[in-house]
Amino acid sequence: MGIPKSLFGRTPSGQEVFRYTLSNSNGMAIDVINYGGIVVRLTVPDKHGVLADVVLGYDDLDSYLQSNPYFGALIGRYGNRIAHGKFNLDGITYSLPQNNGANNLHGGPNGFDKVYWQIEPLEDLNALRLSYTSVDGEEGFPGNLQVEVLYTLMADNEWRIDYRAVTDKKTVVNLTQHSYFNLTGDAYQSIDQHKLHVHADYFIPVNDQHIPLSEFASVMHTPFDFRQPTSVGSRVHAQDQQLMNGNGYDHCWVLRNETGELYLAASLYDPASGRLLEVYTTEPGIQVYSGNFLDGTSIGKGGIPYQKRHGICLETEHFPDSPNRPSFPSVVLEPGKVYSSTTVYKFSTL
Repeated sequence: MGIPKSLFGRTPSGQEVFRYTLSNSNGMAIDVINYGGIVVRLTVPDKHGVLADVVLGYDDLDSYLQSNPYFGALIGRYGNRIAHGKFNLDGITYSLPQNNGANNLHGGPNGFDKVYWQIEPLEDLNALRLSYTSVDGEEGFPGNLQVEVLYTLMADNEWRIDYRAVTDKKTVVNLTQHSYFNLTGDAYQSIDQHKLHVHADYFIPVNDQHIPLSEFASVMHTPFDFRQPTSVGSRVHAQDQQLMNGNGYDHCWVLRNETGELYLAASLYDPASGRLLEVYTTEPGIQVYSGNFLDGTSIGKGGIPYQKRHGICLETEHFPDSPNRPSFPSVVLEPGKVYSSTTVYKFSTL
């Protein structure tokens, strides 16, 4: 059957945006557009075999172009925040756009979520190869960065993402994927009853600007202890300063992944539908964002106004503000080296 391609819309300047669909024999399907590398639909079966879309997003291109809180997008050059929009490499200070208060968020106002990716269908792999070259100085970052992202849909309902990048000048890189999951398949419902399990003993506390305060903090005896499956909404209203700073969960957990091998970072389970999502990654951290800033102003698919905690992001990545934190794992990429990272979102039912 090949990999279907269809017109998703046109920009105000007339540029065409196309949708590509990966599917497998289980009925799982992933729709990807070349604007932002955005996943606009992800359909998976529930415990009764009923298919439903489990990611938030919009029905049309115009909505993605106007006010999109990163629904389904590829994020770069740097996922998460860089304090004050500044970092230093080899004695040179680089200044970035401050698009999140005083800080740089997700690569800036024109990050990878808003660029046009070249998409090459790979039928033999049931995959899409997305490529983009970010030129030296784009959004303030140094170096011509050549990026490839491979989206692969496996026969066993695994969505595999392989990231690769090279540069001609020392730079920083931290790529991730920003899909908002709601495993009920009904975005009128919140994710409060989803059971989250994070394989981490520590998280990174932040100030009210979401910048790391200090070194890692133990999850023990805090609302951040998801070492056993726990409902997302069970402690989100606790009188905890970190929850207040994040307006809910918007924090990076420090994974027990010291080898850099593919590691089970987290799982998310919806008891009603029986859908289970397991997240494997080679990254050292996972940012859990519980959709705290959704407020009903984003009118999503089917005319649904997305409210707080109607979706949850599980963003595999390096730690926030790493370019300014020598004690954190390095995000520096040098010429002649290759940035590579893999994340797998595996769907099943219980």
